[in-house]
Amino acid sequence: FLTFLYFLIISMCIVAIEVVVGFMGNGFITAVNSINWIKSKKISAADMILIFLSTSRFILQVTVMMYIHSLYFTDVFKLASVYKAFGAVWMFVNHASLWFSTWLYVLYCAKIINVTQWLLLQIKLRITGMVPWLLLGSLVVSSVTSLPFLWTTPSTYLCSSTGNCRENSTVHISDWDSSHLYILLLYFAGCFFPLVLSVVTSALLITSLCKHTKKMQCYVDSFRDPLIDVHLTVIKSIISFLILYLSSFVAQILLTLSTSQSQDAVKVAVSLVVAGAYPSIHSVILIIVNSKLKLAFRMFCQHFKCHLESVTP
Repeated sequence: FLTFLYFLIISMCIVAIEVVVGFMGNGFITAVNSINWIKSKKISAADMILIFLSTSRFILQVTVMMYIHSLYFTDVFKLASVYKAFGAVWMFVNHASLWFSTWLYVLYCAKIINVTQWLLLQIKLRITGMVPWLLLGSLVVSSVTSLPFLWTTPSTYLCSSTGNCRENSTVHISDWDSSHLYILLLYFAGCFFPLVLSVVTSALLITSLCKHTKKMQCYVDSFRDPLIDVHLTVIKSIISFLILYLSSFVAQILLTLSTSQSQDAVKVAVSLVVAGAYPSIHSVILIIVNSKLKLAFRMFCQHFKCHLESVTP
């Protein structure tokens, strides 16, 4: 029992660290791009996607904290109305963040890869102007795939006429039932297309960058071209994105299928750690890869260091 308890405590500590990193990383990305947008009165398509992406992930981290709180510290989420509202919000921001990250890599793919087909060429030329509409469409699609969650019937808990919910031993489930299947179908409906699109665009980006890097290495023999290091960094970031994306996808499916049984506690803890790693670690990767965000972070660290030196006697 002590080993089980230690495992849960360590898992929740890891999730807490991920949430803090996610708050700081995504909040930093949103703040930097928003300030630049206000100052310059204009914004690039990539920065616009980053604002939407980081904001949605910031809200997603809030839902993760609320979910952890509901698991261990309160019974309020056993109210059917609260459970449904929380589930709809979680599914909306989760689907929206997946769409936004997908459009970010679609934009990179359109700008980097050379195409000859007429249709793909038109998309490449018009993708920047299409970004606001793609973001708006993502919000609409995410709403469509998440609002039906309000009509779910959680069978694990029953509510009394006073609004209090207690666990019903006759309905207590050991595996998963029709409500879990309904939630799983909603999750797949909102995640399947952006998942496929992300995998395809990321594979195209990695293939294109690898070919371009090999060509540059053939021409540069005497010294190492800094551009090669940039390409290798981008390739590593895309691979990291795919690993985090797919791991989070599987982990959230396990969370969806989890029940209130005690044997699911380990599965829930591990799934939370894996699912929480994607929005937090990927925000750090975006800061490292993006030159403007990296410069802003260095300036922030310098100002913070100078402030500490001035305060310290």
